[in-house]
This record gives sequence, C-alpha cells and structure tokens, in this order.
Amino acid sequence: MQTVLFFFTGGTISMKHDALRGGAVPALSGDEILAHDPELAQLARVEVIDFARLAGPQMTPQHMWDLSEQIREQLERPEIAGIVVTHGTDTLEETAFFLDLRHHSSKPVIVIGAMRNASELSYDGPANIRAALRVALDPASREQGVFVLLNETIHAAAYATKMDTQAIETFQSPVFGPLGIVDKDRVYFARTLKLRQAIATQSFEPHIDLFQMYSGADGRFIDYARETGARGLVIEGTGRGNVPPLTLPAIQRAIDAGIPVLISTRCAQGRVLDTYAYEGSGRDLRNRGVLFAGSLSGPKARILLMLALGATRDPQELRQLIEAGQYF
Repeated sequence: MQTVLFFFTGGTISMKHDALRGGAVPALSGDEILAHDPELAQLARVEVIDFARLAGPQMTPQHMWDLSEQIREQLERPEIAGIVVTHGTDTLEETAFFLDLRHHSSKPVIVIGAMRNASELSYDGPANIRAALRVALDPASREQGVFVLLNETIHAAAYATKMDTQAIETFQSPVFGPLGIVDKDRVYFARTLKLRQAIATQSFEPHIDLFQMYSGADGRFIDYARETGARGLVIEGTGRGNVPPLTLPAIQRAIDAGIPVLISTRCAQGRVLDTYAYEGSGRDLRNRGVLFAGSLSGPKARILLMLALGATRDPQELRQLIEAGQYF
C-alpha cells in the first residue's frame, strides 16, 4: 500500500461555525478532517502534517516558501506516492502556482480546499480529500507538477482560478480548460501538460506590488510603490495589456530605476500581446521594456516575478524566465 502525505494549512475545509464570533473560523486539525472519511485507510497509508491553521487571506508568500521547502523535502522519501495540500480557496491558486514553479519531482502535488465548512450539511471537504487521494495514487498524475482539485475536476496549477465567491464549481481553467476528472473510483485525464515551468532558486523577492488599470487611472500609486521600496511591479492592464496614458510617466520612472514591470490583463480569459501601437498600448509598453505575462492573471504574474527575481536580477535572463512561452 502506497503512502500519501497530507499538509493541512487551514481554510474553509478546516472551519466550523463559531456562535460567539458569528461565523466560520479555522477549528479542525488534519486528523479531525480525515476522520470524516474513515475508509481512506483502505486506499493508502495516510500521513498528516498540520502546517498551519490559516484562512485563505492570511496566507503569505513566506508561508508559501516554507510550505514548498517542506514539500520538496518530503517528496524525496521513496515511500511517498504524492502529496495533498489543503488550503483556503481565496488564495489557493496563488499558493498552487508558487508550489508548481518550485516543483521538480515526478510525483504529484494536489492542492484542494472546500467551499462549505464542516458545520454545513453539504460539507464538500471529505469528497475533495478522497478525490485528491485517488489522483495522488494514479500513475497518470506523474510528471505533471501541481494540480488544483475541487468538485472532482482536475486543473493545472498555472491555469486554475476561482471564478465564483461561493459556488462548488468555482475553480475553472478559463483559458485551456481542465485536465481531467475524478469519477467515483477512477481518474480520467483528457489531456496532459506539454510544457510547464520550474524555476531553480534559493530565494524569492517579496516586495512586488500589483495594480489594476481602469478608465482614467494615473501613476500615483505606481510612483508610491517605487518610492517605498518595491522591487517589481505587476500591472493588470485592460484588454490585450494596455494602460491609460497618464500611467506611462510613472511606469517609465520605475523602468528607469531598474524595477521590472510585468503586464498582465484584467480580463478573465486571453493573453497579453503587443497587438496595438497607440500611446499606452502593448507595443508602446514593450518598446519601453515592460515584460509580458501571457495568459497569467495578475496575482499569478506576481508569483512568477517573485520567484524569477529570486533566481536572477539580470534583465535579459529575467525576460527569458518570464517570457519562456509556457503561459502563452
């Protein structure tokens, strides 16, 4: 019987209703969560590490780094078939992508959560745990990095995103679609990843700020970020990756100061490209030295820039890491 290791970090999957506080709060340990499905022991040997008991918005990049370090260490154990990480859904996609960019093992890591807490009749945590266990044990899961799995749907970490504030099927892959499904006791992959990126780095850069563009936006906040120590900037542009002209002087000041600027799109689907050539367009930004994030969302582009800057500060090497092509 193979061994699957569970890292419990908190999130709704660990929550129960607290009458005194008037809502759901993290309350359950890993063992208490697994106890909802005692038949798991018939499928695999299960080990538990209670990493943290955090709500999704409380997760930080430092937590992500520490978690990735522990996962990398545990994956070296020959008896471990795969690892499952429970997480709050609000920032699950960021942590999953962070883990994926540091993942060099052939063994799978599956990041899951729940949309309903353990005090609700329709608690979905146990079903997601069982589905993740099956994916961790399935040979077809190997060599594909980190997955996001909720509602019996398997997503690649690079493309999964939370689309609805409360729906069970909230996680979707709007650009390329899911990789597969779990149907009862079977795992089905409709496709596999041909390309995925892993960054070899011994550190990360936490001081990366993210801005969303909107009609009439100017460069005040961009200037403030540069003046207060930002080491990188991510801008969620409109459409193909365009910005209002009033932001351009601040963007140029950041570039002139040696701060890398990465453009993504605020759209839910599609990728940024230098299709247009007017003032503030993608072509204008590329000519100024702005980097392009392909189809990555702003939060994921921030994660990519964090780890890429941990690996190199050389502008040409950084552009190669950022625009490697996997997210285009």
